[in-house]
Amino acid sequence: MDSSPETDVKKPKHRPIIRIGMFIIAHSFIVSAVCCTAGILALLLLPVLAKKTYVSENALMPGSATPMISDQIVYGANMFIDELNNLNLKSYSTGMEIPELIAINMANLGGEVSYHKFQSQPNKFHPLHFFISPDAEANNGNGTCESYGTNTVGIIRAPRGDGKEAIVLVTPYNPLNLSQNEALSLGIVHAAFSLLNQVSWLAKDIIWLAADSRYGQYNSVASWLRDYHTPSFSGYGKIHDGNCYGTKLDMIIETEISDTFRRGGTMAAALVFKVAHTDEKGEQDVLNIYAEASNGQMPNLDLINVVSYLAVHGQGLRVKMEKVVSLLDSKLLKFIGELFESVGKIARRLNPQWKFGIPVREYVEGSATLVSSLYNQALGIPTGSHGAFRDYQVDAVTMEISIEPSTTNKGKQREFLFRGGRLIEGVVRSINNLLEKFHQSFFLYLLTSSNKFISVGVYMIAFLLLVAPLPVLAASLFSDSTKSENNKSSPDSISPKSWK
Repeated sequence: MDSSPETDVKKPKHRPIIRIGMFIIAHSFIVSAVCCTAGILALLLLPVLAKKTYVSENALMPGSATPMISDQIVYGANMFIDELNNLNLKSYSTGMEIPELIAINMANLGGEVSYHKFQSQPNKFHPLHFFISPDAEANNGNGTCESYGTNTVGIIRAPRGDGKEAIVLVTPYNPLNLSQNEALSLGIVHAAFSLLNQVSWLAKDIIWLAADSRYGQYNSVASWLRDYHTPSFSGYGKIHDGNCYGTKLDMIIETEISDTFRRGGTMAAALVFKVAHTDEKGEQDVLNIYAEASNGQMPNLDLINVVSYLAVHGQGLRVKMEKVVSLLDSKLLKFIGELFESVGKIARRLNPQWKFGIPVREYVEGSATLVSSLYNQALGIPTGSHGAFRDYQVDAVTMEISIEPSTTNKGKQREFLFRGGRLIEGVVRSINNLLEKFHQSFFLYLLTSSNKFISVGVYMIAFLLLVAPLPVLAASLFSDSTKSENNKSSPDSISPKSWK
């Protein structure tokens, strides 16, 4: 029998890339299982693959200059702390005594001082207010005196600068209930502010923002930044209101302090400084660095590197990053760490140049820090008031020094003021050397410790492996549905009754 011409026609061959895609779709379950397993393994390997941090921008030169803070400056900071504590012990309080004292000291140190009044923003979501800007709500005039906070701002004009750039120092505090830790943080920045007004090398303006945190640390800083970048001409922000604050404040404003909103240049960087007490006795003072901002944004890695380097090598502080403490006792992580450590030993025996594997303790701590970094970036909520600066593309971190309660005595307090003031001085001096914004180092990274990071090119491998099963399964489901529709519409599927 002659073969029909249809049987002699061969099916056209598809391109290799199409054949690979068809093979993956046909075996979607196996491919998805392999990708998920490889992705989890890549995640577990991230602490091992972390690299040591380094300063990319040579102009920063951290630690290249000798600290200049003197005994006289520290003595003035001690006097300032005593005044704050004495004022806080008084029975009456209108909420303006401490801001006035801070403003007077800023003015005495040579700064241009002004107040910034802001209204507390509600934390609850209201659908009717969704399309109303915060400025419109603040200017509605319905707020009471108790619903307003007062930031105190002091500005030092740089002798070598042109007023186009500035560095911001932030100290949050509660004027109604000032704690000893907040007084110490104000005293440290007081010492740094006093020094920076005397130096001749300063090329960027210094802005000291004493943020009123009675309604939240983030709210006070965000309100000031909003008014800093979007000036208002409606008169909002004036502080001398006799109905709220009386005549004492008016007298201070008329003599030394203005209620006009003062500005410096474009912000090069911002440092939020805080003090906290630790329960660990006999340990050296610890510097905790918080960097995560809104929507998972991170500051340039060079800023964290400079702070960490000066804290460790300059002031002898132990630098820590936020960790998931519950993971430190995880038996599974310890087992995986032991496994990687054993593999690393075998690799070094085969070739001494192969550097693989880390100690078990370092792996567990790195994993706990990595999970915290992943969680904070994925959650998208700032870990401090530094997050408000990142919304305006300003690199900022929060530096929180944890000290022992015994630091409240005069001897240790003096030493602590020296160390904290020198740390701020060193960081400001490094940023002052920059001729441009931070751009050399990474913006997309994960931290496993204060001196180790994972770049975007490494952790994206694990991310892609975990995400890859989603399009594969979607393509497989689409292919199955298409085949079922074709089978229903094909002639073979028609019943014999329809042939008649």
